Amino acid sequence: MSTLIACLSTGKGTWGHVSRLIQDGDFNNILLITNEYGKENFQKLENTELIAIKLEQGLKELRDEIYKELKTRIKSSETEVALNLASGTGKEHMALLSALLKLGIGIRLMALTKEGIKEI
Repeated sequence: MSTLIACLSTGKGTWGHVSRLIQDGDFNNILLITNEYGKENFQKLENTELIAIKLEQGLKELRDEIYKELKTRIKSSETEVALNLASGTGKEHMALLSALLKLGIGIRLMALTKEGIKEI
C-alpha cells in the first residue's frame, strides 16, 4: 500500500497510535487530516504531510474541504489507500469516508494491533 490517510484529531492516546502506525508501516506517502493545532504540534515523520482543515464546520463543508485537499494529493494511478480512523470524531470520519468515495478511491482499513499493523 503506497498511501496512508489518517485522521489526527481528538482522543486520548490516538496520536501515539497514528505515530506508531506511520513508524512501523511501509507507506510511501502519508496524509494526515488534522486541524491547525495538530499541524503545529504533531511531530512530523518522513513522507508525512499534515493537512490542516477547519474541523468545526458543517459535515458537507468538511467533506468538500477534505475532497479538495485530497484530490490534489492522491496520485491518479492509485485506486485504493490505507485508511486509519483511530483518531477523530464520527463527523470527521464520515466526512473523510465520503470524500474518498466521491474521489472513487477504494480503502483498506489499517490499524496497529498487538500483532503489528493489520488490515481489519
